[in-house]
Amino acid sequence: MTVLAEWRRLVTAEAIRMLLKEVGIEIDGPAPWDLQVHDQRWYSHVVRNKNLGLGESYMDGWWDCAQIDETVCRLQLGGLEDKIRGNVKYLVRLLPAILFNLQSSSRARIIAQRHYDLGNDLFFAFLDQYRQYSCGYFQDTDDLDRAQQNKLELICRKLNLSPSDHLLDIGCGWGGLARYAAEHFGCKVTAVNISREQLRYARDFCRDLPVRFEDCDYRAINGRFDKIVSVGMFEHVGQKNYRAFMKTVRRCLKDDGIFLLHTIGGNTSRSGCDPWINRYIFPNGMLPSAAQIAQAVEGLFVIEDCHNLGPHYDRTLVAWNANFQAAWLRLKSHYDERFKRMWEYYLLSCAGAFRARTIQVWQIVMTPFGLGAAQPFCRL
Repeated sequence: MTVLAEWRRLVTAEAIRMLLKEVGIEIDGPAPWDLQVHDQRWYSHVVRNKNLGLGESYMDGWWDCAQIDETVCRLQLGGLEDKIRGNVKYLVRLLPAILFNLQSSSRARIIAQRHYDLGNDLFFAFLDQYRQYSCGYFQDTDDLDRAQQNKLELICRKLNLSPSDHLLDIGCGWGGLARYAAEHFGCKVTAVNISREQLRYARDFCRDLPVRFEDCDYRAINGRFDKIVSVGMFEHVGQKNYRAFMKTVRRCLKDDGIFLLHTIGGNTSRSGCDPWINRYIFPNGMLPSAAQIAQAVEGLFVIEDCHNLGPHYDRTLVAWNANFQAAWLRLKSHYDERFKRMWEYYLLSCAGAFRARTIQVWQIVMTPFGLGAAQPFCRL
């Protein structure tokens, strides 16, 4: 290494140390949220690639800390990404989402193939008995299973489900909500998904219940339904398709129906996703803002209620990670150490983001616009 290169490395390292100190994080410090840096390349990699570099360097073992979630929370509260100067390469990664429709019909199955079809053994190692891969509701409980049942009950009651209803579940996952609604509220359910692994399990999971599963993109849904729900799927729709999604829901919802959208959301309107999440976890994902959702439903729906469950997702992710760590001994024969570090970074960094309140999760209840319908009893 030349003298100039070494000088630049030392200056970069000192600048990073000073920025981290502003948010109470110390390099090689004693606190559980302090970073233990094992490779000096970490400093320049983070400066060049920001969030992407932070996640990749953790996957590669360049740094560790005992409490990633708290580290990320402090980083986000301190706005450190904005303080580290940008570069062209980082910005270029965001251009495809701006210029192209990355969530078109022809590309819709990419997320299923690269994430949801990874293997049920992985997901079931940390999920609850209803296989809920979305935020639980820790009302009067610390137990993940109970929290997920609370969430399912909350959704069904907000929808005012009854045995005479035909419910459409858009993006049904492994069928947990469909099963709960049919079992506990006696309604008929049509559930759609594009993950073949999830559908294969869901059909068996809901056997002997009035639930029908369809392998289809949301744009191809046909029929009219009394109630419609979508949980944890809108994050894959993309801002170029928000209006098309809402038009599909309105076309399929009866005039006296209720629609509940459960989605993670961002505080500001964006056209791209976190580069690390996009590359390694949810390809082509995108978090809507409240403004983008409101614009998408304008003239189609009345927003009756918006319930922020964000702090509950922090607790959900921490519980998932605890289950994942406990299950690693039986998972390690199918996944390598780098995958383990990727997955724990995903779960805990997201927990930190929810704790910092930089991302939210909303349950939004809506009814058809322009019909003068009575407001449903949607806040419990």
